[in-house]
Formats: sequence, C-alpha cells, structure tokens
Amino acid sequence: MDLNTLAERLLPGEYPALDTFEKQYPPRDLPKNAEVTRLAPSPTGFIHLGNLFVAIANERIAHRSGGVLYLRIEDTDLKRKVEGAVEAVISALDYFDIRFDEGAQIGGDDTYAPGYQRQRAHIYRAYAKDLIRRGRAYPCFCTEEELAALREEQTANKEVTGYYGKYAKWRDAPEEAVYAALDAGKPYVIRLKSMGGASHKFTFHDEIKGDVTVTENDQDVVILKSDGIPTYHFAHAVDDHLMRTTLVIRGEEWLASLPIHLELFDVLGFRRPKYGHNCSLMKMDGESKRKLSKRKDPELSLSYYRQEGYHPFAVKVYMLTLLNSDFEEWHMKFPDKPLEEFPFRIGKMSKSGALFDLDKLNDISKTELARLSAEEMLAFLKAWAADYGTPAQQAYFADEGYLLKVLTLCMGIGGKKRRKDFVTAKQAMEEIGYFFSGRTQRDDYRVDEATRNAILDGFLTTFSIENDAQVWFSNVKALAGSLGFAAEMRDYKANPAAYKGSVSDVAEVLRIAVTGRANTPDLWTIMQILGDARTRERILAARA
Repeated sequence: MDLNTLAERLLPGEYPALDTFEKQYPPRDLPKNAEVTRLAPSPTGFIHLGNLFVAIANERIAHRSGGVLYLRIEDTDLKRKVEGAVEAVISALDYFDIRFDEGAQIGGDDTYAPGYQRQRAHIYRAYAKDLIRRGRAYPCFCTEEELAALREEQTANKEVTGYYGKYAKWRDAPEEAVYAALDAGKPYVIRLKSMGGASHKFTFHDEIKGDVTVTENDQDVVILKSDGIPTYHFAHAVDDHLMRTTLVIRGEEWLASLPIHLELFDVLGFRRPKYGHNCSLMKMDGESKRKLSKRKDPELSLSYYRQEGYHPFAVKVYMLTLLNSDFEEWHMKFPDKPLEEFPFRIGKMSKSGALFDLDKLNDISKTELARLSAEEMLAFLKAWAADYGTPAQQAYFADEGYLLKVLTLCMGIGGKKRRKDFVTAKQAMEEIGYFFSGRTQRDDYRVDEATRNAILDGFLTTFSIENDAQVWFSNVKALAGSLGFAAEMRDYKANPAAYKGSVSDVAEVLRIAVTGRANTPDLWTIMQILGDARTRERILAARA
C-alpha cells in the first residue's frame, strides 16, 4: 500500500513540516532542574478536591524549582463541555491561590499558546498524518455496533477487552477494502498501530510511587476521532512535548493508561516527561475506606468549600498535610511562615490512598480562623456573605464598628487565649446571629419555670448597663445566694447537696435568656455590646 497516498486521502491538504512545530515551540529558557508542570482539566463544569490536590502539588514543585505552571484546557470532547466551565475552573483555583504562570485565559508567555486543545487541531493532524505515512497509524471503519459486539465476544471469552491483535479488524486490511470503504463514504477514526505485546512487562520509575512494573501496550487506540479531533491520549502527548512539560502529576487512575502514553511518546520521537501518579483521596465509610464519590460526597466538589465558607488558606493547609507527610510538623513549628517556604518534595507524597477527614479540616480551620485579626475576619465574612449569605446576614455589615466589637469578643482577641469557636464563614455568621436579629432558643433551661422567672426578675432589679464587670458579677452572686444557689463555687463543690446549684447555673439562665444558648463568650461583654434596651427586652421576653 502506498502510505503517502493513503495519508493524503485520509488527511488531505498541506500541513507544516514537523520541525516547524519544534521551532515554533522551542525548549524553555529556565534554570537547571526547573520543572514545567501543568493542570489540564476538561471543561465539564465540575472541579473537585482531586483537582486542587494535584494543582497544589504541581504549583509547589514548579515554583520551588524556578519553573513554570501552566493551564491547558482539554476540550476535545464537545459532548461534555459546559458553558462557563473554564471560568469556573479558573475562579475556583484562584480562590485557593493556585498561581498559574501562563495558559488558557491566564496570559503570561504566549509562546506555547493556545491553551485550548481544539484550537491546536491542525498540529495533531500533522503528526497523525506523519504516523500514517510511516505505517504507524491506520484508518478504522468499525461502527459502534461492531465494537460493542467485539467487547461482548471478548468478555464471553474472558479476554481483555479492546482493539488489538486478531480483533483489530482494519489493522492489516487489504488496500482494496480500505479504499472501497473510503469511496463509500464510511466514517472512520485513525488508530495507532501498536508494536507492543501484552506478554512483555517492563519497569517504569514513577516519581511518586517509585518503580512500578507495567505491561506493554498492545491496544490500537484511537488517536484521531471521526471529526478529526484528537483523543486525550494523543493530544496530551503532542501538547506535553511542544509545551515542554517536564513532569506530569496526575491521579493514579491514569496509571493503567501509562503504557499507551509511553508508546505514543516513543513513536512520535519525543522525549518522555517524568510521570508521578498521586494517590486517591479516600474517606472512612463505616469500618472501611473508599474513594470520595461525586454522587455520595458533597465535600468532593470545590464549590462545597466556598458555599460553606471554608477559608481558602485553611483548606490549603489541610491539603498540604495530605500531600507531604512532614508538612504538619513544619507548619506547627513555623505557623507564621508563608506556605511557599515549606520545602515541598514529590518524594514525600503518599504512595497509597490519602485519608480525607472533614473533622481534621474543621480543626485546622478553627486554628487558622483564630489567627486572623478582627478586621481580617470581617473582610472574610463580608466576602462570603456577599455571595452566599441571606439578606439578613448581609445587613450585619451595615455597622462594621459594631460587628468588629462582636468579632473581637467572639474570637477572644485581647484575652489571655484566643477562642476557636469559628469553623467556617457560614457557621460563624449563624453563631453571631444573636447580636443582630434577636435571640433564637437553641438550648433549654435546666431549671424549672418558677426558678427561671425568679432569677430573671431578680437580675433586672439590680441590672445597670453602667455597672462594670466586677459589680455586675457581684450582683449575680448575691442573686444566686438569695435564691438558694451557692454564690461561691468552692462552697458548692464542698457541699453540693446544700444548694440548688451554683452561681454558674444562675449565669446560664441569664445567658440563655439573652442569647438563646448555654455556651457563649463573656456574658457581661455581650450585654455591653447589645446595650441596655436590647438586654432588658430579651430578658423580659424570656420572662414572659
């Protein structure tokens, strides 16, 4: 068969010589050992925790080595493309401070543009045409029905499914049959003619997992679909070479495709990049572990963390604890150092599944939010409320001076120890709600109604907003003693049977009456912030 004639029939027209692309996309001028990494999502509209996991690793490795991180959009599958998905990807990753140097909609050095695969279709076709000329690619006219029947036969025979060996119907088809199908206008795809054998194994060094043994590829995979658009396998090999990617970090689910990708780099004459397959994110489900699921686990989606109001820094800190085993100790030792100073190493990435624990993230979030100033916390809450808060919550920011007093108290700023009451913006806004929109009964009184009313009535007889904390508490203790409660905790502890309870029980009644909850920051300060009128109003309402 005249392969030049076949190549022209399959992909008619002039394409640039392949060395043209080598000149158009030259090797990058970077320091020695600098890594060029990438994030290459599909525009499906769903960006998940795994994307962030890989993005942080890519960003840290590239920038710590003096290299480049770029964004490439792999939009070859139009059926899965969602309008606005690219903007959503960029917005989500920007929220978590993933800093791209170049790529789709990023700017930077445009030498290696465009960053959208569909805009690079002529490049892939040029390389595919060259493979046809060299006898390393061929047309396949199989229908979907024929391929489905093929899979059924292989499954029935308990064989590996796919298009290979004796099942590769068009691999060595006679010239007459190929041209007859072309003349009949049958649609076709272009397949790689693999030279691998399933009986051959080889060892490959994975940058994360170490040496792994894999089987040679023997699948004649599709490299160009019937519309002339490449598959992921083919496009990523061409792009990673021309964009001069040195290291590909991706999920371990791609390990099975590694033999295909290595063969493609070899047949195209490209130098292979390094590959690192990171572990999957797992969670406990009862007594066993399983992968995070899009269907079962809302926390897989990055939008979950924005809607709930997790601080992006806290999420990033937690991700780094999963990515590098020695990060947590480093961050505890140097809590004020920028995360960029952590000596991130690919060799410290976990070789097996990383256990994602939302409770651990919540603990980290509490710690990181407690480190903010009141002004920083206000700005964080304000940004969240603008996008996700209720109108009532958005109104909290009408008097930012008042809100700063609330946050200063609730965060324990100025006290001996900072409070860690806040986990997320959403939870924090709910937590401070009693300062704004009236009390909501969250906790029940632990005393009977008559005792409750006696405490509230007695408190109002001495209450004055002008009283300082010491006078205020002296009055509460006197009230406790008059009602049969121990005014001093030491007395109660010495002989609890002699009292109805302690002064803390009296204070709890007042606390619930004013705030609706049994546990709050300092009650005297709460009353000072609320003011005389609102404090009295709430106590009277509780009395009624």
